[in-house]
Amino acid sequence: MRREIPIALAIVASALTVAVLDGETGIRTWLETRRDLATAQKRVAELEGRVEAREGETAALRTDPLALERAIREDLRLARPGETIVRGLSGTPRPATR
Repeated sequence: MRREIPIALAIVASALTVAVLDGETGIRTWLETRRDLATAQKRVAELEGRVEAREGETAALRTDPLALERAIREDLRLARPGETIVRGLSGTPRPATR
């Protein structure tokens, strides 16, 4: 029985070494897959947030006449009487009030 313990330990150590060092399979691949999954989950959460924001904008455009008017004026780069269009560094027009 004492002779089997070192043999069993050698087999386990060999298996662990292969699992750690093998680039195609094993622990390294598993860790990379977990990292990729975490990155993908963060990206999905970000995109879901953007979708929710767009859905909110869409709902406002459907129900709020002032939001619709503002969106149209921004797209056409028009101003209401008394407003002045000021372009920022990005080139997007923003109405400025006096």
